[in-house]
Amino acid sequence: MAVLTEWRYISGLRLLRGWGPLLCVTVGSLVALLLPLVGVENQRCAYMKGVAHLRCQLWGSSQPPPAAQSTSLTVPFTALDVLPQKSKPSKEMVLEAKAALLQAVEMKKLGKREKAHKLLVHALSMNPESVDALTELGTILEEEKDVVQADHLYTKALTISPCNERALISRDRTLPLVEEIDQRYFSLIDSKVRRLMSIPKGNSALRRVMEETYYHHIYHTVAIEGSTLTLSEIRHIIETRYAVPGKSLQEQNEAIGVDAAMKYINTTLLSRSGAITVSDILEIHRRVLGYVDPVEGGRFRTSQVFVGHHIPPHPKDLQRHMQELVQWLNSEETLQLHPVEYAALAHYKLVYVHPFVDGNGRTSRLLMNLVLMQASYPPITIRKEQRAEYYSALDTANEGDVRPFIRFIAKCTEITLDTLLISTTEHAVGLPGADQDQACTSCKQTIPVHN
Repeated sequence: MAVLTEWRYISGLRLLRGWGPLLCVTVGSLVALLLPLVGVENQRCAYMKGVAHLRCQLWGSSQPPPAAQSTSLTVPFTALDVLPQKSKPSKEMVLEAKAALLQAVEMKKLGKREKAHKLLVHALSMNPESVDALTELGTILEEEKDVVQADHLYTKALTISPCNERALISRDRTLPLVEEIDQRYFSLIDSKVRRLMSIPKGNSALRRVMEETYYHHIYHTVAIEGSTLTLSEIRHIIETRYAVPGKSLQEQNEAIGVDAAMKYINTTLLSRSGAITVSDILEIHRRVLGYVDPVEGGRFRTSQVFVGHHIPPHPKDLQRHMQELVQWLNSEETLQLHPVEYAALAHYKLVYVHPFVDGNGRTSRLLMNLVLMQASYPPITIRKEQRAEYYSALDTANEGDVRPFIRFIAKCTEITLDTLLISTTEHAVGLPGADQDQACTSCKQTIPVHN
């Protein structure tokens, strides 16, 4: 009898998991229609908290609900115990933020929009979690046609206060526009990929620039994490395997490790059909870290780590998180995403789990490029000059909005494509120098990325 009862419970739970999302939508629609006019806000807050709790029960603390192809729906649900832990503003700072917000509203009524904008920025510098200031500034930016940044501010406001009605209404208005902008940008990137694919494989200029790109990628991916090796030193180490006098052996072994991992991807993973596995990721990491720390290379960490304000999962949960990651990587819904979005999310999800003691960033960037190359895209390089923007976009993703990080990766993809296309024209200019500030001075940033 006890077995039968347990079976019924499990069957009911499976049924709930299958019909949960539809049930949430249906119940939400009915509640919205039947709510009385008096006390709507409190009841709406209670309802939304209930939905959030139900979602947590249905999908767990780390498993995201089934998502459509919208970038806004592919953000992993984050439990309270792994949210970024930031210091709260003092009471004086909160009061100053409120005063600045009230003054900004008055300035806006008087038509002094620039003054209102500055006051709202000041209010958010005092209290970054001021939902009213976020929403008010989003409204000003939306009226100024900066829909992407306005939508980001509404999203941040809803991350802090999911029941804020004004932010909900505003985001419902901006979200379709932002998704359309993102899809247009993806279409632009696709057109450049087709142009690159039309160049004959035997093109000498293309072969030359791809070889240069290989060394540039190693240089920048280790430079992002503090390596002092120059581009010429990287090339010397990779080609000769001789050490560079006066430079750290650890830095040189890091460069050799990235080279070994890239060769493993090119010669083994790309020529093999089938799903990406946990073993594949471990083998990439084994080569990334193998020349620096052979003991930790290719195995999960056994201690808790802290990455800025982000607290990655506990070591005992890593196996489960990695299994969920590869399940997501190979799911039918994920494979229908645009390759750039797929690659960016693969990068973010792996670095979010942070499964290794060291080498998480390098391994995540290599996984991202594996996804891109499987889709016939060229591997992209995140330049060391973009380090601040790169880490800022990752921080923003940890706070609940992964779309700025997707746009950042899309921008890097476009820069890479433009560099390859320019370098294979009649008047080839070659790759930008390693000391230049811009990845490609002739490339136009299609969509501004604000952090």
